[in-house]
Amino acid sequence: MQIYLVGGAVRDALLNRKVVERDYVVVGATPEEMLSQGFTQVGKDFPVFLHPKTQDEYALARTERKSGKGYTGFVCDASSSVTLEEDLLRRDLTVNAIAQDNLGNLIDPYGGKKDLENHLLRHVSAAFSEDPLRVFRVARFATRYAYLGFTIATETMALMQSMAQSGELSTLSAERVWQETKRSLLEKTPHVFFTVLHQAHGLNDWFAELESNLDTALATLKTSVDLEKVQNENLAKSTDLETASLITRFTSLLTHLNEEEAKRLCSRLKVQNQVSEIVSLACKYKDFLLNTQNSPDDLLTLFNGCDAWRREERFSLLLSAFAPYAYNKGVDWQHQQRRIENALAAAKQVNVQDIIATGVKGPEIKDALNLAKLAAIASTTE
Repeated sequence: MQIYLVGGAVRDALLNRKVVERDYVVVGATPEEMLSQGFTQVGKDFPVFLHPKTQDEYALARTERKSGKGYTGFVCDASSSVTLEEDLLRRDLTVNAIAQDNLGNLIDPYGGKKDLENHLLRHVSAAFSEDPLRVFRVARFATRYAYLGFTIATETMALMQSMAQSGELSTLSAERVWQETKRSLLEKTPHVFFTVLHQAHGLNDWFAELESNLDTALATLKTSVDLEKVQNENLAKSTDLETASLITRFTSLLTHLNEEEAKRLCSRLKVQNQVSEIVSLACKYKDFLLNTQNSPDDLLTLFNGCDAWRREERFSLLLSAFAPYAYNKGVDWQHQQRRIENALAAAKQVNVQDIIATGVKGPEIKDALNLAKLAAIASTTE
């Protein structure tokens, strides 16, 4: 039995990046041997084991053979006869196909170290094309390492284009595509992810709504990153910064769409409600939010439509997430946001019990409440 550190841990150490997790490949072992040493098996499709102390993942060396469509259509061989080189050959990129033994020696049969030095993302073998998810993975790696000047090898991009044109990208699950998208959105240069997909002709299956006006979408996304530090200081305290970043960046990417287009894209990707609700509200009410001359009626319509009375935290996130779009439209968003927040605060001071105490009853209560709120809003916008 021989154990090697593989993949991301080796790659990131060579790039002087922080190693977050360590994965190992085990050559010459059987599942029974792993279990006898206290490992816990967790893999269903192929043998993956958790170390009894560190909980790091140890996978038996394996080969993969394409047997169907999509990223799940593979037959795996994880017998003890599979070599390290065979295991590394099945991986996506050469920079992810470097192993390290327990003495620190690198095993690099496919030139991954040289590609790291040349800042090049290159596929290991033609088998790359058998897994359509790899188009999105390469786009994510290009996004993560763009700040280091990494580019995609010409032959790899050609292969990605061929995969996109084959229609195989549509066989992927929404969950997997959204996972790659979400991780990319949280990188330093998230626009690179969509630029790469566009170059690979890979937007159509999952992001078709972006294609007609991609430059505008990416410009707003870039602005969201630039503004993020300031925005994070103003976010609702109960929202973690990673979620806030995801909401702001994804909203900025989609705000130029109309409400139906945004809802369709979010539904296709099965985006979680916490994100998709704010995207939809931004697209629906963008004209209201941009208008610095909004009447009290307009502002009340905005507050009612966004349920700002009961969903104040969500409304706060909407205002923060809308900032990049407003900024790119030339609106003094700090002033506009303050104006909207002041109007909402004044309207929330209206007490329905005070209205009822005047003798108003039944359906008339709602009308009287709205009139009182309009008067309160008007007092802040005069």
